[in-house]
Amino acid sequence: MKLEDITPTPGSRRKSKLLGRGKATGHGKTSTRGMNGQGSRKSGNVRTGFEGGQTPLYRRLPKGGFKNINHKVYTPVNVGDLNVFEDNSNVTVASLIQKGMVKKVQDGVKILGNGELKKPLKITANAFSTSAKEKIESAGGQVEVI
Repeated sequence: MKLEDITPTPGSRRKSKLLGRGKATGHGKTSTRGMNGQGSRKSGNVRTGFEGGQTPLYRRLPKGGFKNINHKVYTPVNVGDLNVFEDNSNVTVASLIQKGMVKKVQDGVKILGNGELKKPLKITANAFSTSAKEKIESAGGQVEVI
């Protein structure tokens, strides 16, 4: 293989249009813009959503939605995943991060009731589901809300 043998992949390079340079180019006179109207003028490229003076769709439709500024986003951890810890140990947000069970803590950690807890643990978290509380206390553990 030599440097002069290298060619671009067929179809990857397209010849540019020669606009407004006579009939022979195939793009003379109107320069592929069509006959009359706004699109044929030099400033005819209108913004997205422009409807020629008619009230555009995004202004005809009503605003919708609501964003609750007090909404909390908890990182979920299931009760069944806490069997990794040893008996009677303290489970905190820091220990969950250290074990790799939680990667990103937004507004805190919430313990959910999926799975079975087989060990008594003292768990400290931001929120608990009612089923998680029941399972932790039935296993002989304690629940503490931060």
